Amino acid sequence: MTKILYVEDEQDIQTIAQMALEIVGGFDVTICSSGMEALQTVVAFAPDIILLDVMMPGMDGIQTYHALRQLPECATTPVVFMTAKVQASEVRGYLDFGAVGVIPKPFDPMTLADEVQAILSRCDER
Repeated sequence: MTKILYVEDEQDIQTIAQMALEIVGGFDVTICSSGMEALQTVVAFAPDIILLDVMMPGMDGIQTYHALRQLPECATTPVVFMTAKVQASEVRGYLDFGAVGVIPKPFDPMTLADEVQAILSRCDER
């Protein structure tokens, strides 16, 4: 079963995404409410992919991404940014950081699992 670490500070979004990913997609999902929590959880959980909100209080998604990349255990774990900031230049910036994808928010709960699976499939082809 594919393991997803989802880092999101909004409780309602966490709940919808977790239901969509677990029930519709059959994924094993662990939720973290902050970048710091993600850093404390990621090594023990060993996710196959990380979904990362960009706008979070304290440590934002970009800072969290860079901190995660410093950990040898997740230096190559695929990261997907989930954000409402999806202007072409912003998306290009996320991909330039090394993200394997960007999922716009608000997302469609009925297609979220398929979007994540498509991104994972592209990663497997590399």
